[in-house]
Amino acid sequence: MSVVILYGTETGNGELVADAIADTLAADHDPSIYDMSEFAVEDLDPEDFLVIVCSTYGEGELPTGAEPFAEELESVNPDLTGLRFAVFGLGDSIYDTFNRGGEIVAEMLTKRGAVQVGEHARHDNSSAIKPAKQAAEWAEGISQEI
Repeated sequence: MSVVILYGTETGNGELVADAIADTLAADHDPSIYDMSEFAVEDLDPEDFLVIVCSTYGEGELPTGAEPFAEELESVNPDLTGLRFAVFGLGDSIYDTFNRGGEIVAEMLTKRGAVQVGEHARHDNSSAIKPAKQAAEWAEGISQEI
């Protein structure tokens, strides 16, 4: 099955995490990676499995890289029935809005009929765990859901 990995990032960590997830999933699946700012909502296909990698910016907002995708989801309001997805969020637990970016995208997708599967991963930048390492381990579990 094809896996589409979309990342929304402010500093580039999301792209590194997306690469780590793709490397892990490539053993059993056919992953492709796209920056959310360059991916058209009309290209979402229920035949694909979607992985969202999204950081949190500012006071719990989406990062700049995820805003065009979110705005297009709002304006087009597609029926995403049949689309399955998983989320890996990035944030820092020193903030009250810890990992809110990934939650926002998940809410937007489920509101339109998509179904979230697996554990919603939440990397904590205040931890000693590197995000790409946590992402690779998470992707091993998600691979079973695809």
